Amino acid sequence: MLKSYKYYLSKLDCANCAKKIEDAISKLENYQDVKVNFNTLTLSFKTDKDNPFKEVREEVSKVDASVVVMLQKEENKKDYELVRLILGVIALVLSLIVKNTVLKEGFLILAYGLLLYKTFIKAIMKIIKSHNIDENMLITISAIGAYLLGEHHEGLMVVLLYVIGKILEDKAVGKSRKAITDLLDLKLEYAHKKYGKTITDVKAEELKVYDIIMVKKGESIPVDGVIIKGETTVDTSKLTGESILNKVGPQDKVLSGSVNMGDVILVKVTEDYYNSTAYKIFELTLNATNNKAKTETRVSKIAEIYTPLVLVIAIIIAISFPLIFKVSYSDSLYRALTFLVISCPCAIAISVPLSYFAGIGASSKAKVLVKGSNFLDALTKCDTIVFDKTGTLTSGSFKLAKINIYDQNYQEDEVLKLILMGESFSNHPIGKVLLNEYDGELDLSRLKNFKEEVGLGISYNVGKKFIKVGSNKFVNTKEKANVFLSVDGEVVAGLIFDYKIKSNAKEVITKLKNYKMDTVMFTGDNESFAKIIANNLGINYYKAGLMPQEKYQELMEVKKEHKVIFVGDGINDTPSLLGADVGISMGEIGTNSAINASDIVLMNDNLEGILKVLKIAHKTKNIIMMNLIFAMGVKITILLLATLGLTSMAMAVFADTGVTLLTIINTLRILKN
Repeated sequence: MLKSYKYYLSKLDCANCAKKIEDAISKLENYQDVKVNFNTLTLSFKTDKDNPFKEVREEVSKVDASVVVMLQKEENKKDYELVRLILGVIALVLSLIVKNTVLKEGFLILAYGLLLYKTFIKAIMKIIKSHNIDENMLITISAIGAYLLGEHHEGLMVVLLYVIGKILEDKAVGKSRKAITDLLDLKLEYAHKKYGKTITDVKAEELKVYDIIMVKKGESIPVDGVIIKGETTVDTSKLTGESILNKVGPQDKVLSGSVNMGDVILVKVTEDYYNSTAYKIFELTLNATNNKAKTETRVSKIAEIYTPLVLVIAIIIAISFPLIFKVSYSDSLYRALTFLVISCPCAIAISVPLSYFAGIGASSKAKVLVKGSNFLDALTKCDTIVFDKTGTLTSGSFKLAKINIYDQNYQEDEVLKLILMGESFSNHPIGKVLLNEYDGELDLSRLKNFKEEVGLGISYNVGKKFIKVGSNKFVNTKEKANVFLSVDGEVVAGLIFDYKIKSNAKEVITKLKNYKMDTVMFTGDNESFAKIIANNLGINYYKAGLMPQEKYQELMEVKKEHKVIFVGDGINDTPSLLGADVGISMGEIGTNSAINASDIVLMNDNLEGILKVLKIAHKTKNIIMMNLIFAMGVKITILLLATLGLTSMAMAVFADTGVTLLTIINTLRILKN
């Protein structure tokens, strides 16, 4: 039986290495669904092996000896890279100012050792363990080559600039990771657990179902639960983005991530830490970049062959230029070494996955849960958006507006009683509305043989009468209403409800056309109601009277010629949500059906979230293209200059690290809406 494992990776500072680790673990026997997430520094996989940690650690070490595999996330530790850099700079300065030749050479070698030490060790371990070369070897060859060519200080500048660039790069990536994860952090690490009459602080992950916890004013609720004592108001804005406070009391459910704004409450735990709403959203969002977009995958594949290819070209330059262009071997070797320096793929390898991660983080800030960078990518290619009606374009709330009596032997009160007797056994929203509004008494002792047909209606016997309540198809009528009552095969009444169109629905439909989107509405409601709503909202095309399976079939027809987004409530529309190129759920926060069925979840049920995530998706795509064009443009230019002998090694390193930093800074613009 396959078990899921998740390990943490420390000192993983290369996106290309992350891809290589993922590939290496995938090739091991009985390992499936292997994902290395450079953004969250995690390794996840499934295997039937009982204790795979040792095997995984050894395999990771073969790919990158500096990466440490851990069972738990590492706390921030002191980084001595800056100390090494400062000591190296001091040695470099001393080599420049001392007059004694022996001391000058000694300080120079010491500076080389201090600055090149880590890069050299990484390069050698890479060759020994995995028989491969990477950017560390390129820099090592270039620096040592420059020293042997007599360009002592230039070789040292290559290493110095590279070390400075890596330190700044690590800081920039770390800051961007923190900026993104801060947007998602709904979790509370500690809880006040009640033991008899005492209260003790424990880690939130230690809580178990049925434990009792105390939540003070201003504190976040650490796990999902039910209030057993106290009344208060809770702020769910971290979950839904809505600033409206909700009043809650005994027996009311409260979700993790909500903030207690009032009095102290006692809560009985109903879900453990890892199954609670806030943690599921946090984990799902952090792991979202495991579902990689095609652009990201393509860049990773290119990076695999890039470094060996560059080394081969550099060797060709070193050997052939003296023969073809009559330059000295010393000069051609210098050009080849400069070529190696600028060819490091850092900017491209880091900026692409980081951009998608930033896009997912920005979406989360906008209260839109995106399950993967591939869905952000897919959004930019969609040209048609299909909406379910009820609960999506119209609010879940509605009221009875009119009862049409077709058989004068029946009065309105009798019609309602017959319908409500059956609806008492159903969870259908319409039944709940009617039951809430009805003040009379219902005698359910005569009701038998209750049956519910999903999407159609309900049937049952009341005494000797056979009752059917449901759609026009269910009762076989051409009359116009939302719900019909049939008694012994004769349609006796039709109920008409007022559906409230969501306040921003028309504005959202209008703005979708800015993205050149065709708008479509599928509904199980009848033609007349569907037409009114479609016309009011300015929807291009609609289909009425559809069952859930018919919505799916119609969606498949649309997909034959278009890339399609489907927006539904995440319950009856599961087939369509799964069948669309991108499924967006309007599911209420905390419902598993919404989270599981769709690719994107609007956490606050606000249609405006569609516009927000579309804007973020297009912005992410544009910034990725900008980064790729800029990075490739600069690199190709410097590569040509290096080949022609018109630039120095130090300038090549400066261009490489500078490009990387600029692409990271540009990527962070995604977080600013």
